[in-house]
Amino acid sequence: MAKKTTGSASARRAKIEATRKNARGGPDRIIVGAVVAVVAIIAVVGGVVVAAQDKQERAGTSTSVPAAAEAMGEGYVANKDVALAPGAPTLEIYEDFQCPACAQFERVMGATVAELAEQGKIRLVYHFKTIIDANTGTTHSLTMGNAAMCAAEAGAGAFQSFHDDVFAHLPAQEGQGWTAAQTTGFAEKAGITGAALDTWQSCVDDRRYNAYIESTEEASARADITGTPTIVLAGERLDLDQIGDVQGLTAAIEAATP
Repeated sequence: MAKKTTGSASARRAKIEATRKNARGGPDRIIVGAVVAVVAIIAVVGGVVVAAQDKQERAGTSTSVPAAAEAMGEGYVANKDVALAPGAPTLEIYEDFQCPACAQFERVMGATVAELAEQGKIRLVYHFKTIIDANTGTTHSLTMGNAAMCAAEAGAGAFQSFHDDVFAHLPAQEGQGWTAAQTTGFAEKAGITGAALDTWQSCVDDRRYNAYIESTEEASARADITGTPTIVLAGERLDLDQIGDVQGLTAAIEAATP
């Protein structure tokens, strides 16, 4: 009996010693894994906090919503004051002011879209996105979206002119953006001068509509619209490759009109 007990004890000691030797050969994987997991969690939480702070800094403190938008996340109705023709469909345009493909769409289709909106043949709604800001680490799309909404506030018709001029002068290099002087020039060309220009500048400096622009990006992302330009006619996304040109767009609008 005594020998059997001694043998068992020796076996246990040998196993313990072997375990100790293995431990000396390298770190305990379970413990290391736990530490890495904790570090990862801290990094994620820290990233979320920093992202939230950055977003707050970009958006500012204003919660102003353009009169033609009605609520945060809602699109801006460019022809809100135009009497619509019976059955006029809604044409929604999702654009990023830094988007080259959006600039191309505006070059080809913009004048026709604006004309149809003025005639009340469509209800024209713009949704502003900031995808390229996220891709390039800039805030040019957000800043220009705010400036466009300030132009809309400054006077009737100023928004469309400002909007069109921005796309007509898209910088060649993505992420380059526009200078303050260029942006002011867009406002002046849109007919915003004198005291109205001062009011527009205060609106821009106050980032009055930054939070609204952020909200339109978020709302469109929730709607799974992650690319620009995206065109939605009477609730249906258009395939721009199939539409092709102005005639194709006009035909699609006519077909969507009862």
